[in-house]
Amino acid sequence: MSGFRGIAAISGYAETPFSRARVDKGEPRLTAEEYYAWALELLLKQTGLEKKDLTGQGVGIIGSEWPHSEIWSAEAIQNLGLEPKLLVRADHGGANAAALLVQGVLAIHAGYVEHFLMLGADTPLSITGPASRTWRYDENYLKPFGTMGPNSLIAMAMRRYMNDYGAKPEHFGTISVVQRKHATLNPNAYLKAPLTMEDYLNSRLISDPLRLLDICIWVNGGFAILLSSASAAKRITDKPVSILGFGEWHNPNAGQPAHDITTTGVKIAAEQAYKMAGITQRDVSLFQPYDDYTVAVLMQIEDAGFCKKGEAGRFVEENDISYQGQLPINTGGGQLSAGQAGMAGGFLHFVEAARQLRGEAGQRQVKDARIGLVTSLGCVGFEGHFINNYAVVLGGEV
Repeated sequence: MSGFRGIAAISGYAETPFSRARVDKGEPRLTAEEYYAWALELLLKQTGLEKKDLTGQGVGIIGSEWPHSEIWSAEAIQNLGLEPKLLVRADHGGANAAALLVQGVLAIHAGYVEHFLMLGADTPLSITGPASRTWRYDENYLKPFGTMGPNSLIAMAMRRYMNDYGAKPEHFGTISVVQRKHATLNPNAYLKAPLTMEDYLNSRLISDPLRLLDICIWVNGGFAILLSSASAAKRITDKPVSILGFGEWHNPNAGQPAHDITTTGVKIAAEQAYKMAGITQRDVSLFQPYDDYTVAVLMQIEDAGFCKKGEAGRFVEENDISYQGQLPINTGGGQLSAGQAGMAGGFLHFVEAARQLRGEAGQRQVKDARIGLVTSLGCVGFEGHFINNYAVVLGGEV
């Protein structure tokens, strides 16, 4: 698998401003289609490319909260005036961006395309049709008994984690507080008001022990990332961000009577990614874990190998995880404070990693950032485990 190392790179990225569609506060209320167009426009401006330069290349589109069109990828490229040779759609939930990135690298490695455009946009706060479709088991076996969606499932995982490993509310609070600190330095973050541990502990319970400030905040927004072959990336930018390694694992422990809901498939995916990249976790300069919930961040710290299982609480007590610390985590504020753009939320971590590795993060720039790790989780399963799990190692030019 080492043949994939450095074969492709991020040659450009874009992120629109975020909104909660509060027109009463002057915020825009745009459609997913408009966010796709906006993100693409920003990417083309950054890279100096025109749409015609992407004709006959690859395009990846994600599903969205709304609309639910089964031909959404076709509709999206028609709206945008794109004419790809390869068209891919991802339906991996929070892992959508990672899924597209891996497929794009594979296509570039095969020589099938030279560029692969990843597009993600969603407007969960502007849904004008039926509510988001959900799992059949959710409707048939969870809601009738009072288990109301991911918050209830993650609350049970969080309770199990606290019971098994002695994690304290302050450990989860550290994630929330530090990421809010990063958000105050991120012009595009939605939540910028400073946050204290007292604020966290006083935030209301949503599903015991899950607090309001343990949960990401939904926003409307869009992203675009351009993957290019290593040689093509150098023609576009003098700061390409190479894909050094990746790994993925889906529905871990399938068929077993009970899942370990405190361990994610990131454990396997990260091992694959490190091996492909030829590094260990000790080489990582910054970590961008998927953060729909604070407990998910603690689990990924462990599963990515930064500490032993059950020791992430102590790890965040004893180590500085701010952008100035030993292991900077979610340096743009993550989904907890910058915002989760629905099914496009996982793009946030790749954009921030690329920004850091290109030295473009402004006040929150990590010193000597050379290697970044992004981990992605998608789809909370029936037993409270994550179905889709990815790890991607990014770095400077190979």
